[in-house]
Formats: sequence, C-alpha cells, structure tokens
Amino acid sequence: MGAAAHFSKERVFRGFLFWFCFWGLLSLTCAGRLSVSKQNLEVHKHLNRLNKPAVKSIQSPDGDIIDCVHISKQPAFDHPFLKDHKIQMKPSYTPESLFGESKVSEKPKERVNPITQLWHQNGVCSEGTIPVRRTKKEDVLRASSVKRYGRKKHRSVPLPRSADPDLINQSGHQHAIAYVEGGKFYGAKATINVWEPKVQNSNEFSLSQLWILGGSFGQDLNSIEAGWQVSPDLYGDNNTRLFTYWTSDAYQATGCYNLLCSGFIQINSQIAMGASISPVSGFHNPQYDISITIWKDPEEGHWWMQFGDGYVLGYWPSFLFSYLADSASIVEWGGEVVNMEEDGHHTTTQMGSGQFPDEGFTKASYFRNIQVVDSSNNLKEPKGLNTFTEKSNCYDVDVGKNDDWGHYFYYGGPGRNPNCQ
Repeated sequence: MGAAAHFSKERVFRGFLFWFCFWGLLSLTCAGRLSVSKQNLEVHKHLNRLNKPAVKSIQSPDGDIIDCVHISKQPAFDHPFLKDHKIQMKPSYTPESLFGESKVSEKPKERVNPITQLWHQNGVCSEGTIPVRRTKKEDVLRASSVKRYGRKKHRSVPLPRSADPDLINQSGHQHAIAYVEGGKFYGAKATINVWEPKVQNSNEFSLSQLWILGGSFGQDLNSIEAGWQVSPDLYGDNNTRLFTYWTSDAYQATGCYNLLCSGFIQINSQIAMGASISPVSGFHNPQYDISITIWKDPEEGHWWMQFGDGYVLGYWPSFLFSYLADSASIVEWGGEVVNMEEDGHHTTTQMGSGQFPDEGFTKASYFRNIQVVDSSNNLKEPKGLNTFTEKSNCYDVDVGKNDDWGHYFYYGGPGRNPNCQ
C-alpha cells in the first residue's frame, strides 16, 4: 500500500506540475500577445496623430511618401496653446542684409552648386499646403518606445564650458564645434557643406547643425537646432536629410525632430522637414552646401527659420520656450555623432565628410559665412569664436577667416583610426 500510495501521490504531483506549467505558459503567451496588441494600438494611435489627411501624396524615389497637408491641419495645431492661433504667413522683420545682400564672391576652385530634395523629382505641393514626410509603422517601432519616437536622448548638446568630464564621456555624444557665448543673441546663420557620412551602427547618427541655446546645461536648457543628418534609427536608411529640433527642458519631455510633435509651424509648401537632400558633396568632386538662418522676430517674438536664399520655412512660437522667449546666450555650429563603443572600440561613424579638417576643400566638410543676429536685428560676424571637441584624434575642428567665406571652419573626422581606438 505504501508504494501504491507513493506512486499515486507522484502522479498527482506530476499532473499538478503539468497543469501549472501549461497555464503558466498560456498566461505568459497571452500576456505577450496582450503586450504586442497594446503596443500595436499605441503605434496606430500615434500614426493617426502624426499622419494628417493629405490633399495629395507624392512618392519619393528614396521610398518616402510626402503628404501635402492643408496648412491649418499640420501637427503643430495639436498643441493646446495653438488651438486658436492665427498663422503668421511671413515674419514681421528679417535680419538686415539677409535679403538683397551682395553675394559673397567665391574663388573658382571653391564654387558650390545648387541643392534640392529628392521628392521634388516626382511632384510639388500646392500653395496652402505643406509637405509632410509620412511616418510609417516601422519608423515608430525602431524607437525605444512610442513616447520617445522622434526625440533625441538626453545630453545631446555640446558642453563647451566647464562641464564634468565624466558627464561628457558617459553621454556617448561627441562633437567638433565652433561657438560663441557670453552675450545676447537673436539668431544665427551659416552655410553648411552637405555630405553623406557612413554610420556604423543603426542606433548611431551623424549630423551637422547649428544650435541656438538658452539657459543652463541642466534640466531647463532651451534649444533650437537645424542642419542635416544621417540617422538610420530615425529614418530607416542612410540618406542625408534636412532636419530641425527643439526642446525647452533639455530633451526630457518637450520637443522633437521636424514635425513629429506639435510646436513648429510650417508655412512653406516646397521644402519637407526630414526629406532627403540631393545631391551631396563628393571627395575631390563637386561640392554642395545649404544655408540656414534662424532669427527671432523682434515684433512677434517667434523664432523663424529660412532655408537657402528664398525658402522661409516657418517658426517656433515664443511660448514654447522660457529662456529663448527673450534671447539666446550661446550659439554653436558644427558636427555631432553618437559613439556606442561596441566591443570596447570607438565607432567608425564618420563626422562631416569623414576627413580631418586639414584635408581642406573638396575633402573636408566646412561651415562658412558664420554670423549671429544682434539686438538690432543685424547679421554680424561672431566675436570671440571658440572651438570645442571631446576627442580631437577622432573628430577635430579648425577655424579661419578670409574675404570669400568670412568666418569659417573645417571640421570632422573618421572616428576610429590608429590614434582613436
């Protein structure tokens, strides 16, 4: 009887164990499915928020879809403070010498060429609409979360002043920049050489931009940014793309790239934020660059952006910011990469052209005709231009000045090399 009873107990225990495991696995499977279902619902809702009804859609050669959205239906107006906002169709004032300024003469060997966006090959958006790059499901799924999609990670701003070195090294972001600080700035301008740097890992990026900064480098930093970038994580490819960014709390909860949240109000029907720039510069080949101007309208207080000579793109309403509601305290120009340091080695992600500054024209990337906007709304040469880079053996910067390019600098580098491990 003892053996039979023991056998019976063992069968009961095994049966219990079987059903326990079965229901456990079933519940895990169900929980997993519920989690996926919940994520899909979140993604679907987010896509509905971002992708507004289009008047027409244009298929770009690079796979993008550009939706022509009525100007009053753009993502900016999801912001509660913009519900009754009257769109300002042009700035009250532009910086003196921005329009009608005499062209800077260029040496024949340093002549650059016109630039456009790839989607223009297949169509245009009509007046009264704006071009919006359509967000796809896979774009959102590449982000760490739906909430973080379209946002930079914290510590994305160069720290040229007396910053904690550990803070710099832990951020994974590396820069080669020129900057001015210590005054009140009401905008900035630069002409930026456009390249297509190679990015090693999909969660890294390489960009070249200008920063308009207000506040400290703590939790309350205000930043307006614009330039070009290669970001596989954000766009799903390695194309060079025009971008903008803003934040009013050091990238924590406010702001985003391009039109991926409410904030920036676009008025231009010809240029799409986040769309591919074409063509790009080549090593020992023709050079292409873009001009970007950002300035504060002295009457309305909004921060405006112009692309090239004739495209006023739109504005960031002043209420989005605290410090920048008045003026900027720092302006920065230059390159930034993310270094994920896999296997203990520095990334091979390139900055700029991937060449060091001393390589010069047609090889190294440059910023030229660097200017700031003063309190009288005039474009002026920057005084006290400084430079900063965390690791000059990986990425470096070299400033200069001449009659053709005004204040300029070459910058960039290859990342990992014999002197940068």
